[in-house]
Amino acid sequence: MKIVVVGAGVLGAAIARSLAVAGEEVVLLDQRGPGTGTTATTFAWTNANRKYDPVYHHLNVAGMQEHAALAAQLPGEQAYFPSGALQWADADSEPWLTDNVDRLRSLGYPVRWVERDEAARIAGDLRIPAAVTAFAHFPGEGYVLPDRLVANLLADARGHGAELSIGEVVALDDGARSASATTADGRVFTGDRVVLATGRWTAPLAARAGIELPMLTGFDRGSPTVGLLGYVHAPDVDLRCVLHTPGLNLRPEAGAGAVVQALDLNAGIDPAEPPAPDGPVAATITQRLEELLPSRNTPPQISFRVGLRSLPADGHTIAGHASPDSHLYSVVSHSGITLGPVLGRLVATELATGQDQDLLANFRPSRFDGRELPEVAVDQHATRLGEQ
Repeated sequence: MKIVVVGAGVLGAAIARSLAVAGEEVVLLDQRGPGTGTTATTFAWTNANRKYDPVYHHLNVAGMQEHAALAAQLPGEQAYFPSGALQWADADSEPWLTDNVDRLRSLGYPVRWVERDEAARIAGDLRIPAAVTAFAHFPGEGYVLPDRLVANLLADARGHGAELSIGEVVALDDGARSASATTADGRVFTGDRVVLATGRWTAPLAARAGIELPMLTGFDRGSPTVGLLGYVHAPDVDLRCVLHTPGLNLRPEAGAGAVVQALDLNAGIDPAEPPAPDGPVAATITQRLEELLPSRNTPPQISFRVGLRSLPADGHTIAGHASPDSHLYSVVSHSGITLGPVLGRLVATELATGQDQDLLANFRPSRFDGRELPEVAVDQHATRLGEQ
């Protein structure tokens, strides 16, 4: 079977790799280059922490487990780090944290309360503010270095015969016996199946084949699709796990430093005017960060990227054919880093064998049939977007 995978982010690369390992003929297309879209602007925290729907929670737990299995199979530098995660709360946020811990315990999710001294050892050489009153440790969570993961997936895919081609897909054809993708320079790639794994571009591309995929597509100031990441350049930062505090989320970065989020600032971010390194947003994040870092002579340097999330209308993954007769298969997820490896395996199995995978049963595009968008639109406050 020949399969054309459109999109070489973490989902497309994982699907292409699993198909190639299974012996299928695979062509992977990307408009600019592997991992340069949404995958390049993700906090990259592997977790099932904020997945309130039990079925979606279960899929994300499977995604966490798949990372460990896949890491042992891939070539290249280490990309997956099972560091655990730590969240601390002050008096205002402690009730929310307690409710979340109780909910996760009811699902059998690994979480435990720790005291201040142990929290300090888990987090690294950081200052814990005196106002912090509670600490929860999530030992099964971790993080990914997205560029390394995509590179390793592609190396393995190519080693099993997959081909990569650069070109923007501008047209799709979902035919009676096959499907095809046409690039801006006129090349036509035909396969028994075409897989759309194009992140935030998935809905408009699918629409060109007459397929409606409800997604949040606004990318202006205040949209829930917009998220800001700061990259801290500080070689002496000793951060040992994913860390959530009332003002910042942090994870270790390759080599040195950290990646930071300040979720409360996202609503004011305009992708058309990214924050300046010396502007008010940078000053706020720097101030919050300095409250956590040991005393230092110079403030940390922070560069920014504005991320545009791949967000299905109900917040949950979409995976499947548009109809039983379709040769076009769509995969899009807000939890792409956590789910990339497991979706790669499950989607490849469905395409190669024709056998539906139980873990994907609740995430078909058909679940939106006959439903108005306001009925399924994701609630940003309820899901705490950006922490997924």
